[in-house]
Formats: sequence, C-alpha cells, structure tokens
Amino acid sequence: MTTKVSKIELNGPSGCSLPPTHRASFSIGNEAAARRVVDVLTEVFFEGDAAVAAFERPDGQWDVTLHFAEAPDQALLHELVANSAGNEIATTLVFDTIEAKDWVKASLEDLVPVPAGRFVVHGSHDRDRVAPNKLAIEIEAALAFGTGHHGTTRGCLLLLDHVLKSSRPRSVLDLGTGTGVLAIAAAKALHRRVLASDIDPPSVRVAAENATLNDVGDYVRVIRATGFAAPDFARAGPFDLVLANILANPLRQLAGPMARHLAPGAHVILSGLLTHQAPAVIAAYRARGLVPLRHLRIEGWSSLLLRKLS
Repeated sequence: MTTKVSKIELNGPSGCSLPPTHRASFSIGNEAAARRVVDVLTEVFFEGDAAVAAFERPDGQWDVTLHFAEAPDQALLHELVANSAGNEIATTLVFDTIEAKDWVKASLEDLVPVPAGRFVVHGSHDRDRVAPNKLAIEIEAALAFGTGHHGTTRGCLLLLDHVLKSSRPRSVLDLGTGTGVLAIAAAKALHRRVLASDIDPPSVRVAAENATLNDVGDYVRVIRATGFAAPDFARAGPFDLVLANILANPLRQLAGPMARHLAPGAHVILSGLLTHQAPAVIAAYRARGLVPLRHLRIEGWSSLLLRKLS
C-alpha cells in the first residue's frame, strides 16, 4: 500500500457531525503508474482540498481514491488523470458521495515516522516512537502534505542534514514553505532564525502553527510572498542557505532572483522536480554561478544541492 495525503479539513466543530464526503476513484495497472498519478494529484490538491490514497488489490491492480470535503471539479480531475495516466484510465473515474468520516486520519493510519538523517518527521500519534537522539518534527495528520512521506520533502531533509555536518549557516530561507517542515528542521538544528515564505495564505498560517507546535515559533518567521518580491528578503539576506521545495518551472524562473539574494559560498537545496526535469533546473542555476554538489533521486523525484561559487 502507498498513501499520499494532501491538506484537508473534514472535522466539524466539537459536538457536531462531519459533513458528507465526496469521493472520486479509479483503478490503474501497476505500482509505478499509481505512484505517478498520485504524486500529480497530491501536488495539485495540496492547498486544502483532498485526501489521496492508493491501495494494491490481490490481482495486482491499484485502486486510487480521493476524498473531498466539497464536490470536486469533475472536468479538472478527468484532465489530470488523463494527463498522468492516459485517457483510458480517466474514462473509468467514478464519482459518488459517502458517509462522513475523517478520511485523512483513516488514510494516515498506516504511515510511520519517516527518518531523514538526524531528522524524524512524525504525526502526533507517533510522538513516543521517536528516538531521543533525533530531531523530531511533528506535523498534524490533517496537514499531511509535506510531512516527509513525499520523496521531495525527505530528499530536502537528507540534503539539509548533509550540509549541516560541515557548516552552520547564519541566514536561512525556506521558500515555498508549505507546512513548514524544512524551516522547522533548520531552526531545530541551528537554533537560529529562519525566514519562511509561501504564496498561499493557509500555508502561511499552518507553517506558523506548526513552528509553534514544534517549539521553534520564536525562531521561524513566516510571511506571505511571491518569489523574492517582498522587502523582507532583502532585509533578512543575503542568505547562506536556501531551501525551495516547489516545482520545476518556478525553480527555473527564480534562479536569477535567488542568486542575487545569496551570500558567497551559499548552499541551495531544491526539490519538487521530477528526475527528468533536473538537468534544465541545474542549467538555469549553473548559468547564475551555482554548481551542483549532490543529486538525490527518491520515488522518481529529484532533490538537488548546489553552491554559489562567489
């Protein structure tokens, strides 16, 4: 079984029943295809819309299911599945409404703490399973996208752990912070201030809440910003370390602005790109004076470590 879950809030107020749950489901032929389409759906719906899960059947087929708090855009789902799995699979999509349930919690029941070097990302139900010599990062189940179960988040954490073995960056930026996992990890390891940004207002709120939950609320400052447009970046920089787990196209577009906000010798950790997209991203940053040092490949996703030469 594999489970990928994006942010969704289905819990009603205390004492109130949950609303009906909307469901979309289809089957696909093998694990690789299931992982590919689930990764695409998780990336699209991470802003608070769906819980996505994939389960292997005894016959080797995989059932992919999405649960929504609100009725989904059926045409959009058809298009997403067609683009990632083919038209034949998209035509098998079935939409229905089922009994209310906390599908995020149900989908995460089989997820275990994820180790990444010195870091371990876990849910509240696994708080007691983290070894005392690890830096624990707790993310609530209802905010599961970016918990570390996604290959891009784990890749970034592994590269961060590698960088921190030989350096202690003074100024750190987590660009496109999402749930705040990377900012929290850097703050816990360094005990220094970290600037985190996101274009999505709910993500700004969630990241700040998660920083407080993880006892680094005084270190992590979260702002809403697009790219490097906000004056906060100039005030906080130049940065010795930037973490950016977003997508390939934005990463390429941000190469120039990011380079201008880096200190000489700065490290940059990039992810959110499929493995075949990595060469184009590397080329964009190499043209701005950054050289690649490491390339991790996890579950079809690439995570890159680069360094600015001067």
